[in-house]
Formats: sequence, C-alpha cells, structure tokens
Amino acid sequence: MSAPLRLGTRGSKLATAQSGQVADALTARTGRPVELVEVVTAGDRSNAPVHRLGVGVFVSALRDALVAGTIDFAVHSYKDLPTATAPGLHIAAVPQRQDPRDALVARDGKTLAELAAGANVGTGALRRIAQLHALGLQLSVTPIRGNIDTRLGRVLGPEADLDAVVLARAGLARIDRTDAITETLDPMLMLPAPAQGALAVECRVDDPDLVELLAMLDDAPSRAAITAERAMLATLEAGCSAPVAAYAEVAEGDTGDEIYLRGAVISPDGTREVRLSRTGTPADAAEIGKALATELLELGADSILGPQGHDGLGTQQFGSTE
Repeated sequence: MSAPLRLGTRGSKLATAQSGQVADALTARTGRPVELVEVVTAGDRSNAPVHRLGVGVFVSALRDALVAGTIDFAVHSYKDLPTATAPGLHIAAVPQRQDPRDALVARDGKTLAELAAGANVGTGALRRIAQLHALGLQLSVTPIRGNIDTRLGRVLGPEADLDAVVLARAGLARIDRTDAITETLDPMLMLPAPAQGALAVECRVDDPDLVELLAMLDDAPSRAAITAERAMLATLEAGCSAPVAAYAEVAEGDTGDEIYLRGAVISPDGTREVRLSRTGTPADAAEIGKALATELLELGADSILGPQGHDGLGTQQFGSTE
C-alpha cells in the first residue's frame, strides 16, 4: 500500500472536520490513505481581533509547511486565502461548496426580525457588522472571536452574554451544529463573504501526480463561482477596513450554464453602500468579477473603501469566521 498522504490542517474543531471530510473523499475516490498533520498558525496563537491580525494569518504556516515538504497538501477555508497567488503552489481542487449563507443563532429561537431594538449581536466579520447596521434594526453589534463552540456559548451557554451571534452556515454544518440555527439569512439581507462555504485544496506545483490526483475532488460550478467572487475582491483590492461581500451562483440558462454574481461594498457603520450584479458564462467567471468590481468603483465604492480600505495586495483580512 502507498504511504499515506500528509494533509496539513489547523487544529481547530472546524478545520480538522473539513480536512477530515476532504481526506475521506480522496481516499474513497482514489484508495490512497491520508493522515492529518496539525499545523499551528499565527491566527491560532493570537487573541487579537481577526481583522487586525494581517494578511493570510490562518494560511501562511500551512503554506510554509507545504513549501518545506513537511506536508503534501493542505485544506484551507477559501475565504482565508489572499487573492494573490502563492509562488510554487497550486489550488488543485475546489470541492463542492457548502451553503454559503450566514446563519443566526439567537436565544429563544428568535429570527433577526424578532430581535428587540438594542439586542446584542456578536460577529467577528466587519462585512456582517456593516450589513447588520445597514438593516436599520437598531441592534447593538459586538465584535467577537473564538471557535464556533465558544461563539455559540456566548448565546446558548450558562454564562451567555449575547442575544445572538451570526456565523457562516457552512461551518455549523461541518461540525454538525445546524440544530443551533434559528434563521438562515437570505443573501438579500446578508450577502456572504467572497468564497464563504468553499474549501481550497492546495499542493505544490512540482508534484504533478498529486495535482492530478487532487483534481478528482474539483467541482467545476463551485470553482467558477469562487473565481468570480475572488476576481471581484482582487480588483477592488479590499482590505480589512472595508466590508466587501460577493455571491455567485451557477445555474442552467436558455443557452447553457450561466453565472450570476452579486457584489457589495458597505461602510462599517452601514450608512453607505453600493450593490450591483452581473451575469455571464462560467468560462468568463474571472472577467465577470473584474467587470463588476470596476462598475462598483465607478459608482463610488472607492470612496467607501477609502485610503485605509486598500492594502495593495488584493486580500480581504477578515480571517476565518466560518
């Protein structure tokens, strides 16, 4: 039997769950055994707010391990990845995307509309904070950090101090906690982060056999949607002080598959926003994302982003908020 492939993963419950799912899928498809190798990242060692930690804080250690050859491939939450490509590395697969929508977990089974004015809602993402403010519900929004169980404990635990939290539905699904969801939020209310719910399976370019093997896990519609969303993000060069949202869907049209991309840039206080959409073919996913970003900038998104909204690297520094 071939030696197990070494899959690098962060040690969090969510990271090991999603890495284990990829490992199981790869073994089922190819017969190759896979072992998980825990890699500690800078984001795991810090208690600072996610958006202050910097670019690629949850992925750089994994990529270093890849380059060093101590692991064979890695699984990332795709929205954690900088949009700039990493020299010598290749995204070999984008498995089928989980539901990218955000989810509300509230006391007493309440929905967002049922929360009282002044209710204290926790989230770690500036994008969510901005959109919660934009809804005009007079909610008190608290930035929070911690793994999923920690965040759920802020609402459901014996020492709960929040009325609700907003999390990515995909993360709750991957650790079998969808039972806690009181409302899955419509993208018209809460547009997801670019690449939310998607995984990136990454390996070295100079390992063509593994590139080919991992490609068996690739889901073309998911890759096209992510390509469009991240092309929009890269063109905006959105940084940690500018909430940016994007959601692309691939569906059958009259003349074949079509991709429908929605994008938004919202000021942190929710008072200013620019929202647009664009359609095209999956083959043109990157160009659709770039074109939508250009239109957003022409309509004033640049003034919302401001000088602090651009980091010059085409990366969104929200970190892992699944």
